[in-house]
Amino acid sequence: MPERHALLSASSSHRWLNCTPSARLEEQFPNTSTVYAAEGTYCHSLGEQKIRQYLGERVKRPESEEFDTDEIDQISDTYSQFVIETLEGLKKNGPALLMAEEQVDYSDIAPGGFGTSDAVIIGKDEQGRGALHIVDLKTGRGVFVDVKDNPQLKLYAYGSYRKYGYIYDIEIVRMSIVQPRLENIGTFEMTADDLVAWCESIKDTAKAAYEGSGDQHPGEWCRFCRARAVCKACADEAMNLVKEEFVDMDAGVPVLSTESSSDADKPAIPVFKQPCLIPFHSLTDLLPTLNRISSWIEAVFAYVSSEAINNGVEVDGYKVVEGRSRRQFTSTTDVEKAAANAGITDIYRTELKSLTELEKAVGKKRFTEIFASCIVKPRGKLTLVPEDDPRPAADLTDAHEEFQTLTEE
Repeated sequence: MPERHALLSASSSHRWLNCTPSARLEEQFPNTSTVYAAEGTYCHSLGEQKIRQYLGERVKRPESEEFDTDEIDQISDTYSQFVIETLEGLKKNGPALLMAEEQVDYSDIAPGGFGTSDAVIIGKDEQGRGALHIVDLKTGRGVFVDVKDNPQLKLYAYGSYRKYGYIYDIEIVRMSIVQPRLENIGTFEMTADDLVAWCESIKDTAKAAYEGSGDQHPGEWCRFCRARAVCKACADEAMNLVKEEFVDMDAGVPVLSTESSSDADKPAIPVFKQPCLIPFHSLTDLLPTLNRISSWIEAVFAYVSSEAINNGVEVDGYKVVEGRSRRQFTSTTDVEKAAANAGITDIYRTELKSLTELEKAVGKKRFTEIFASCIVKPRGKLTLVPEDDPRPAADLTDAHEEFQTLTEE
């Protein structure tokens, strides 16, 4: 049975709250899964299994030849341990309840709104107040997800409050994001009254989003929008920036048109300004918009390529070619059988177990005693990010060594 998705899903709330037509526009495009989404789904299932196992339930470990890796095991460990530690922390103050992959409903705020919260924990906090704690696992490594005022978590929290608030006297709401690949574990707290007030404040916006009304507003929320490749607002934003900052207005500018043009009325070829004429501080002011435009350009190429490759749509000036192919085995079983029939036994090589596998085999305490001197944590890749990114600024004392300019000998 296919998984159902709400039009106004919590995961896309950042988008439809800022660009109300986006939800209906996205309906015109298939919600195709990616390898990253499939990996995330498996990791969530593995995390759920570990939590339920801790609660004493007899559950089978999910299987996946592609995604059952050491890294995914470690990510699900980090998530499940955080959830369990949160539960045990609340248990110190009295009885506590934990639900994994809990279905929640917030349709009284956003029409047809429902979703699944990764973990819902209810108990009493250190001050004896009724506490609701929502935990959300993020498996991505490309986008840092900020927990502060996160609308997805607020909707999950409201749905949980709506479901259990009449049983438990919930005063405080805590929402946590666990994103192991970016070492991002954060918690945001607000009162239950403030949560309800926020939800009430977005009712009109949610209604407009459900109806598909309002104006399109490009922003960083466009990143995962399925309609962005053909979004006129995104295209206008990109072309306006090009005209204002990079194009010599006297030499002509590119013009967007929904109609095909003949050679006679094609716009003049744009002449671009020299980048050296734009002050550095002006370029830095453009970075947020440039990031969005870069992402939009990638989406446009991906959309056009998909139409050409999958649907046979012809693209003037382009053609579909076959890339370089590499040999590969049909399956491990086939190779083992062929080798056995030929009397060949040396088809495997041995290699050192991974850090996590060894740690699990000997136990964390003994592992630290034996292998602590063999472990090093190299410096992470340096990346330029917006100032409001909650990660601390890196020490750039030795950074110049990593970015030395290469010169000809």
